[in-house]
Amino acid sequence: MGRRITVHPVIEFQKGAQVTIFYEGKPLPAYDGDTVASALIANGIDVFRQSVNLHRPRGLFCAIGNCSSCLMIIDGVPNTRACITSVHEGMTVEQQLNKGMMP
Repeated sequence: MGRRITVHPVIEFQKGAQVTIFYEGKPLPAYDGDTVASALIANGIDVFRQSVNLHRPRGLFCAIGNCSSCLMIIDGVPNTRACITSVHEGMTVEQQLNKGMMP
């Protein structure tokens, strides 16, 4: 996981137990305490969904649950915000790809 921040001058990171999540059917390592977004980014995945009209890639934007850039299908539930949803063992994560999008 080369993209995971391990040292920071202000924030202390405490890594939890390793879990496995499934992104588009592919197993990925994550840690208790990760959000779905942080786990995906740590594994090199930046695109979470496509914009509704122009189908442009969208990823992490606000990281506090206020925007819709990180909406994904998580454990079968569409329109779930990846930036504020904690990972758990066996979690399934899929790109939204305009399936189940909000009007």
